[in-house]
Amino acid sequence: MSGPAAVVVAHPDDEILWLSSALASAARVVFCFGDPFGKPEKATARRRAVAALPLPRLLDLKLPESGGGFAVNWQTPEPTRFGIALTDPAAQARYEANFEHLLAALRPALTGIAEVYTHNPWGEYGHAEHVQVYRAVAALQAELGYTIWFSNYVSARSWPLAVQSSALPSWTERRSARPDLALARRLMRIYRQHGAWTWTRFHIWPAQEQLYAQSPAQDPTPRHALSGETLLDTAGLRWWPPPWRAAHRRLG
Repeated sequence: MSGPAAVVVAHPDDEILWLSSALASAARVVFCFGDPFGKPEKATARRRAVAALPLPRLLDLKLPESGGGFAVNWQTPEPTRFGIALTDPAAQARYEANFEHLLAALRPALTGIAEVYTHNPWGEYGHAEHVQVYRAVAALQAELGYTIWFSNYVSARSWPLAVQSSALPSWTERRSARPDLALARRLMRIYRQHGAWTWTRFHIWPAQEQLYAQSPAQDPTPRHALSGETLLDTAGLRWWPPPWRAAHRRLG
């Protein structure tokens, strides 16, 4: 790393699912959203789990979730300034308001940071708030001057947006990374002990993941499209994956 790095994720447990390889060396870890929308019992569990995490550099913004996580037409996804268009008008209003709150909260949190590891443009398995966090981090990049890094996880739901994104020149550097299995499993146990683990219990981390850098616009380094790159399908990353789903998908 060329300077202090931050890991910025939408929800608690995203940090170990998608960015565990950057977690231990990060100068700051930021959780953007707190209480799950409309689930008070899950909100209590999440707060207890976050309080128990051994992450001394953790900043929990505790923004309320919009409730629009999967209210997206993923067959024909429509990226917007706020993230992605939602099919629920009430959730859309909360979602757009959250974007402005994210910008205001992330600006001081990321000042002085050289590299930000965050969600990929299609939101890994297709979560609207993952897409929104990426958009917020990208919106602040020109002002704060950091390099953005994202990983190569995808799902059948988010595949159309990944394909759409792959046609545009986007990344300036690519590197392989090994997930930090010891740390990921340690934190997963804490989430599960408190009833706050939101992912499948059958998840396995890959031996390697790909990380892609997006330098600030003023950087003259040539940009490459994601077309031809291999993504990791989340449905294949399980102890007993469906026999019809491999762990890798190749973009166009």
